[in-house]
Amino acid sequence: MRRSFSIICVFTLIILSLAACAPQTSTPTQTVKIRMALLPIIDALPVYVAEQEGIFAKYNVDVEVVPVASAPERDQLIAAGQADGMINETLSTFFFNREKPTVKIVRYALTPSSNAGHFFILASKKSGITTAEQLKGVEIGVSQGTIIEYVTYRLLEKAGLRTEDIRTIAVPKMPDRMALLASGDLQAAVMPDPLAALSIAQGARVIMSDADYPHYGFSVYTFRSSFLEKNPEAAKAFLQAIDEAIELINTNPQNFNDVLSEQKLVPEPLLANYSAPPYPPAAIPSGIEWNDALKWAQDRGLITESVPFEDSVTDAFLKK
Repeated sequence: MRRSFSIICVFTLIILSLAACAPQTSTPTQTVKIRMALLPIIDALPVYVAEQEGIFAKYNVDVEVVPVASAPERDQLIAAGQADGMINETLSTFFFNREKPTVKIVRYALTPSSNAGHFFILASKKSGITTAEQLKGVEIGVSQGTIIEYVTYRLLEKAGLRTEDIRTIAVPKMPDRMALLASGDLQAAVMPDPLAALSIAQGARVIMSDADYPHYGFSVYTFRSSFLEKNPEAAKAFLQAIDEAIELINTNPQNFNDVLSEQKLVPEPLLANYSAPPYPPAAIPSGIEWNDALKWAQDRGLITESVPFEDSVTDAFLKK
């Protein structure tokens, strides 16, 4: 009897030890719905892969993608509480949080890398422009007051241009910008991947990209602060699902070209030879990155307030 009791104790200790060593997840006890306002951009691929592969279901989160056609539409949904999270960038976060902390960045979504730039400064094939120096005083088509304009200034400053030498013109709609660049009515424009690749295929020249400057052209996952307060475990579960989806994509990116096609994240002419860019490991932007973008926005008169990094960016929901 005493021996049987000892055996039971040993087995109990083994089971408890295994449980303690098992990977810990942050799965909510009840399914939580998360509404994500997403533009049709390559940054969002991990969300669609996590849905297709059943990873969100594994973590007990029900993710509803709310498609949006523009950043203002996305931001309006977040402001109205009609979406819980989004993929955006630091600049739009400034505008949300200029008076009080309304949203929080919880993870990088996509960052440039040496082999995969995110934003490209392109010159029209009809412009004769081949160097950054030749862009001095030339109007460059951008979405003004956005990360695209911020990246444009920072890249050209890196190339030696003075701030006063850089000129941008507002062409907010990507199709219009591409068409004007192709026709030569715009001598230069800034485009994101993969639309930049399509412009290049149509004859545009690459002048610069952010491939060597990952601290400028990144995007982020951002949630309403009130959602994070009420659903911390769901936020953690969402990000763990994203981590798993990213591992799948980075291992075999071409396995998910069907998702790129179905969600219209890549122009059809590029799909046959397109490979998704590498997605970043779980991390958040640094205070240096935040403050640089904030200073640029302040210098441009886009915002007057000082928006604290600590109120707007958190790693509390990342897997530790």
